[in-house]
Amino acid sequence: MTDSTLDPEDRKIVTLARSVRARNGVPEGAAVRDESGRTYAAGTVALDSLKLSALQTAVAMAVASGAKSLEAAAVVTEAESASAEDRAAVRDLGGPGTPVLLAGPDGTVRGTVAAG
Repeated sequence: MTDSTLDPEDRKIVTLARSVRARNGVPEGAAVRDESGRTYAAGTVALDSLKLSALQTAVAMAVASGAKSLEAAAVVTEAESASAEDRAAVRDLGGPGTPVLLAGPDGTVRGTVAAG
């Protein structure tokens, strides 16, 4: 998959995720798009009392804002894949077929997996 073949709305959530990661200096940035096209972007949360991945945080933000479903999710990370916990959070709100785009720190999408 190249940037030129990426849907513009998917490119947008990758860009948002990358921006959060860079701006906040966190290991991961993520963004999700809900059923109405609204986007939610978040970074890793690493407090003594609370630890959430960037994707879990973005899903939580969507839920807290009233989202009923997800169209897509993106995570910018150095990891080779989206964790099972991250895919589960996306699946819980978006369903098993929700695409999760995995991008490197430079924003290049390395692959897409289904949340399920």
